[in-house]
Amino acid sequence: MIEIERKFLVKNNAFIAESRTSFAIAQGYLSSVPERTVRIRIKGDKGFLTIKGKSSASGASRLEWEKEISVEEAKLLLPLCEKGVIQKTRYEVVSGNHIIEIDVFEGENAGLVLAEIELSDENESYLKPDWLGEEVTQDERYYNAYLSHHPYALW
Repeated sequence: MIEIERKFLVKNNAFIAESRTSFAIAQGYLSSVPERTVRIRIKGDKGFLTIKGKSSASGASRLEWEKEISVEEAKLLLPLCEKGVIQKTRYEVVSGNHIIEIDVFEGENAGLVLAEIELSDENESYLKPDWLGEEVTQDERYYNAYLSHHPYALW
C-alpha cells in the first residue's frame, strides 16, 4: 500500500506516438489537506475512491489505498468534492520494465503535461525517454490536489 513514484515535466509530445493507450480522467477531492487526500476519480469507464497519506521527505513515497467503485457511484460523489475538479487525458507508455503515465491537463490546468513513473523502491533505476524533462517529484505544486485549488493557468 505504499506508492513510490517520481514526477517529471514533459518536454514535447513525442510520447503520443509511443503510447499504447489513452483515456479521459476526471477527479475531485473530498479532502485535500496535506496529511491525507481523499479522491474520487472517473478513469475511462471505471470509478475509484483513493486515500493517500502524507508524502515522505523525498516526495516519492506515501501510503495509498484505492478501491474500485462503480462509475455511477463516482458520478454521484464527484459533485460533493471541493471546488476544482481536475480534467486530463492520460497516456501510457511502456519504457523498459515500467509504464510511464503522462497526463495532459485540460481546463484551468491546460498547458501542463506531467509524467509519473511508479517504482518498487525509491532508488530503483529506470529508462528516461528523451521527452522526459525536469524532475518535479518534491515540488508540491505539481500534486493534483494542489492543482485543484491553484490551477496552472494562474501561476
